[in-house]
Amino acid sequence: MQIGVVGTGAMGAAMAGHINAAGHDVIAFDTDADALAAAAVDGIVAARDLSDIARAEVVIVMVANDDQSRSVVAALLGAGQAAGSVIAIAATNHPKTMIELAGLCAESGVGFVDAPVCYGLQGAIHGNLISLCGGTDDDIARVTPALETYSRSVEHLGPVGSGQLGKTCNNMMHWAACVANYEVLALAKSCGIDAQAMRETLLKCPARNTTLERWDTSKFTWHQKDMDVALDLSQQAGVPLPLFGLVDQLVKRLGPTQVRQLLHEDQAEYLGLPIPVRPLDEVTRS
Repeated sequence: MQIGVVGTGAMGAAMAGHINAAGHDVIAFDTDADALAAAAVDGIVAARDLSDIARAEVVIVMVANDDQSRSVVAALLGAGQAAGSVIAIAATNHPKTMIELAGLCAESGVGFVDAPVCYGLQGAIHGNLISLCGGTDDDIARVTPALETYSRSVEHLGPVGSGQLGKTCNNMMHWAACVANYEVLALAKSCGIDAQAMRETLLKCPARNTTLERWDTSKFTWHQKDMDVALDLSQQAGVPLPLFGLVDQLVKRLGPTQVRQLLHEDQAEYLGLPIPVRPLDEVTRS
C-alpha cells in the first residue's frame, strides 16, 4: 500500500519508519526541509510538495495543531487527493475540527478518520502507541494496516471526532494525575519522607498510575490546549466538570522544573509557596 505521511517531526518520522519497515511504500512531506531529509531514509521517499502525497491510498497527518490539520487537508484536496483514499489525522485536535474536515473530504469522495495517539514520543519510537479512532467502519479498515505498524492497539470508538474525544478523556486523566501526584508527594516531602522514595513505593501500591511512572520524562507540553478542548466540550455538552476546572488552573502552575525539585532537591514549591520540610513527629505536634 502506498502511504503518505505529512509531518516528519520526531513522532511523525518514527511513525513513518515503522510503516516503511512493515513493507508499505512511504512518501513523506514536511515544510521543514531538514526534518524531511532526516526522515527520508531506508526507502522513504521525500515528496516535493503535497501534490505528490495526494496520490497515496492512505495519508497519515501528524502536525502540531488544528490550523495545520486544516491547511494540510485543504492542500491535499486542492491537489486532487485521490477519490477512495483516506486521510487520517494522527495529531491531537478538537473533535469539531475533525467533523468539519470529514465533510470537506466527503465532497471529494475522500474518506476521513481521526486517529490521535497515546504514549507520546517513546511510544512512537518503539511502535507502541495506541491509536484512538473515529470514522466509518470502511475508512478505519482502510487505514488500520498503516496504524497497526506503529500501534499496540487500534481502537474504533465511534463516528468521526470520537477518536479526538477519546484522546481528550485520556488527557484529562493524565493532567488530573499530574496534579494529584504532585500534591501527594508534596505532603510526603513536607512530613520528612523523601519524595522520590515515596514515588517508588507508590508505584508498587494501588495508587500506581502511568503518569507517576513516567513523571521523570514528562515535559508538561500541551496541557493548556488539552484542557481548553476538554472544558469547551463540557460547555457544549452541558455537562458540569468542576473538578477539571480546578485541574485546568492547577496544572498550569506545574512543569518539569517543579517536578525535578520536588523529587530530587531539598527545596521545592507549590503555587508559588515553598513546601516546608519537617520531621513527621514535629509536624504532628504542631
